[in-house]
Amino acid sequence: MTGPRASRLLPIPLRVGINNLSGREKGQACAQERQEKTSPTGAPEGGQIRLRSRVWQRLTASRCSANDLPAIEPRLVAVSKTKPADMVIEAYSHGQRTFGENYVQELLEKASNPKILSSCPEIKWHFIGHLQKQNVNKLMAVPNLFMLETVDSVKLADKVNSSWQKKGSPERLKVMVQINTSGEESKHGLLPSETVAMVEHINAKCPSLEFVGLMTIGSFGHDLSQGPNPDFQMLVSLREELCKKLNIPTDQVELSMGMSVDFQHAIEVGSTNVRIGSTIFGERDYSKKPALDKSAADLKAPVEVTQEH
Repeated sequence: MTGPRASRLLPIPLRVGINNLSGREKGQACAQERQEKTSPTGAPEGGQIRLRSRVWQRLTASRCSANDLPAIEPRLVAVSKTKPADMVIEAYSHGQRTFGENYVQELLEKASNPKILSSCPEIKWHFIGHLQKQNVNKLMAVPNLFMLETVDSVKLADKVNSSWQKKGSPERLKVMVQINTSGEESKHGLLPSETVAMVEHINAKCPSLEFVGLMTIGSFGHDLSQGPNPDFQMLVSLREELCKKLNIPTDQVELSMGMSVDFQHAIEVGSTNVRIGSTIFGERDYSKKPALDKSAADLKAPVEVTQEH
């Protein structure tokens, strides 16, 4: 896609670093962005893409209301689990480049789909589900795998590092460390107290991996009327502690938090990576989901079912 319409639909919430602007310039930039998102000449065709446009409008508004955040523009990960390849291609044709999947087998089949490979040459896949060690090699074979957001143990990090190294990729694999900020037993992730040690291990012992951030899922029962989820605040605090102890610039550590129901609050707190599915692609019909991943860990994870992206 080329021309003004294409640039208006590119998945970039603000064309400038919002934190580098004065208050007046910031307001003008936000107003301009909202106008572009709602302009009839720039509105994409199709229900799914209209939904995506509204998501960007809300994301931009949330970013504009945030203050004193690192200059990292939010990334929209369109979660396409259970959705057909044609819907991925449609979103890609309107500017979306980053997509997320929860199940290894579904991601492998979708990313290897000839139609997606030919129509979406710049697609970037994020794996956002729980990963068992026996599925690591299969995940590493995914075409255009860009990021693994759910590293939650030293053993998993070592296995992923070894598998990616054997693949012979010239680029390191970007990884995030998943933290169980709510302490809920139904969720995967490290204890908050284990964060620094985990990142130290990746940086020192996993040369084929590039640590880029922290990931969490907000507690299921949080009342949105009470404001941002405390779990989001905790992840922000963990980043501050991590960066201070390891002398890492804050703007080099992303925060992946926020899904369809709470991404605006997450952006206001400082999320740089929101995982949104049903708000873009529509509700999922799990009765029609093919039997893909049969591993116990994938089937047991209620987080992917009870808390929708």
